[in-house]
Formats: sequence, structure tokens, C-alpha cells
Amino acid sequence: MTDSNKSKRDDNLVKKTASQANDLVNKSADTANDVVKSISGDGGLIGKVSDTSTDFVKNVSNTGNKFIGKSVDTATGAARGITKPFSRKKSKDDE
Repeated sequence: MTDSNKSKRDDNLVKKTASQANDLVNKSADTANDVVKSISGDGGLIGKVSDTSTDFVKNVSNTGNKFIGKSVDTATGAARGITKPFSRKKSKDDE
């Protein structure tokens, strides 16, 4: 496997893991919100506060997930830029 393919696979692993963690946080927040609403009711103050808190948690999680994705893309681009000058074609003398 080439370094490029391994790097791409590692990037996908980080992004996929971050995405799965984001989904878990979102589903957990929704479940907690549903539990609170089932106890206190949908229309009351507690239900509205619970909705706001759930939205806040989900937005923070989504922002973190986007940040991780951009960081991985930036790191990958930098690594590729660094390795290109050092890679060379095989000459007949190397064979």
C-alpha cells in the first residue's frame, strides 16, 4: 500500500470516528430531551429549556465534527506537500 493510500485511509478513519461520535452525541441529546419532555410535558417551560439545551449540545458537537474534518484535510494537504519534494522517480541506477 502506498503512503498516499494509507494516509487517505487514516484520514477517513479519523473523520468516520468523529462523525460516529457526533451521531452518538446527537442521538443521546435527543433521547434525553424526549425523556425530560415525557415527564414534564412538551409545552411547559422545562420542555422549552430542554429543547434549547439539546440544540446547544448538538450545535457544539456538529461544530467540533466540522473542525476535525477541516483539520484532517489541512494536515493531509500539508503532509502531501512535504513528501512531494522528497519523493523521486526511480532511475535505472536504482534498479
